[in-house]
Amino acid sequence: MSTIVQTLLEDGILELRLNRPERLNALSEELIGELTDVLRGLNRNREVRVAILTGEGKGFCAGADLKAESKPGAIPGTEGMSHLGYVYKYQEYLAELMLAIHECDKPVIAAINGAAVGGGFAIALASDIRIASEQARFGAVFIKTGLSSCDVGTSYFLPRLVGASLAAELMLTGRVFGAAEAARMNLVSRVVAPEMLLESAREMARAITANSEYGVWMTKKGLRANLDAPSLRHAMELENRTQVLGCFTGCMEESMKAFQEGRAPRWNRL
Repeated sequence: MSTIVQTLLEDGILELRLNRPERLNALSEELIGELTDVLRGLNRNREVRVAILTGEGKGFCAGADLKAESKPGAIPGTEGMSHLGYVYKYQEYLAELMLAIHECDKPVIAAINGAAVGGGFAIALASDIRIASEQARFGAVFIKTGLSSCDVGTSYFLPRLVGASLAAELMLTGRVFGAAEAARMNLVSRVVAPEMLLESAREMARAITANSEYGVWMTKKGLRANLDAPSLRHAMELENRTQVLGCFTGCMEESMKAFQEGRAPRWNRL
């Protein structure tokens, strides 16, 4: 059985469902590899505009599967490696998943239906938008295993989302917190009843797909790039080029025509 279930919910909107409910969708080598491949493949898929990432069953993702036996050969290119070599390769393998989410050309909406802790927390952080069920739980629990909470992107994403001081508290304590607190710290866009989670994510996805392919693509790329901009001038230089290029897509003319005619725009595809 596939660890990732793909469902095209409607035109342009793809649901990616983590499918290890018996382990609260904990991260196995198979799940990590499959999800990474799917996300990278979306960069070559013109039909998908937005991905919704969620979990089967009661959990979103419980992080590393601590009960699984992981050994050399379980991920590609590690056959015959020492334990040290394999552990390092595994760490890189997991980190590549977070990069695949972050660098995906298509916006990724995390619909967090339950526990999102450890690596599952990192997956949520790497996503572009987070919508939480009232039953969602979060935590940078890496430190509870005796390791650092600076893992697979958490030390990069979390301070940028909630601020350095609050990130320090959450990472140094490893405490688990609920959806309401996540909303107060602006970690999630909204909190909804469990039965409304996926519909809320679809509504968000529809609002994104209503915009032009160029506009959505360049907005995600520009937003991500300018998180690391060394100055306002650097950020504006990127914005200037993006806007000038956009003037040659024909989308601005279409938006004006649609406004005059009182209808929704019919965007030109790239």
